[in-house]
Amino acid sequence: MDGAVKKRSLRRYLIAGVLVWLPILATVWMLSVMLHILDLALVLVPPAYRPERLVGFQLPGIGLLLALVVLFLTGLLVTNLIGRQLIVWGEDLVNRIPIVRTVYGGVKSFAESVLSQSNSFRKVVMVEYPRAGAWSIGFLTAEDVPEVSQKMGEPHAAVYISAALNATAGYLVIVPRREVVELNMSVDAAMKMIITCGVVVPPAEAVKAQLAKPAA
Repeated sequence: MDGAVKKRSLRRYLIAGVLVWLPILATVWMLSVMLHILDLALVLVPPAYRPERLVGFQLPGIGLLLALVVLFLTGLLVTNLIGRQLIVWGEDLVNRIPIVRTVYGGVKSFAESVLSQSNSFRKVVMVEYPRAGAWSIGFLTAEDVPEVSQKMGEPHAAVYISAALNATAGYLVIVPRREVVELNMSVDAAMKMIITCGVVVPPAEAVKAQLAKPAA
């Protein structure tokens, strides 16, 4: 009996340790990968002025600093009249190239939609997908798709459904607006639920309010 108790205790301690270290290591790994990718931006710097040449060793994170500087200078440039005109000329040139204009236009529209003050990816919804009776968590990306709504004779909305474990992959479904069930769940909570394959389930707002009440 004592052996079984010790075994359960050992297992509990190991699981507790994993729950502490796993998110820490995953966060450190993700940050290190991002810093490594940003450090690749140093190829834009002439070899004679790169950090490893100046100080004698590589400085991780310099790519992030360089990326911030480039973003700031680019934003400063495009917010004035001359910069905006240069962007217009550049986009006009890009739009003359068949395949490039499709990729560029799609990425630009996506970035403008997500980074602007629109409601894209700000509403968590639920739709019956991939079959009736099976519900999927998604994000309302468009309240109405005019051409589809006109063809189908009723308002249709666009919903993005993320794949589990990889939120950057998923499916775009267009469904009747009446079939979209809006949730009070936050985007962060929905993302956690999707990435953890439903292991982390946020409580309903009523349950959360009940838990927040002090015990009598």
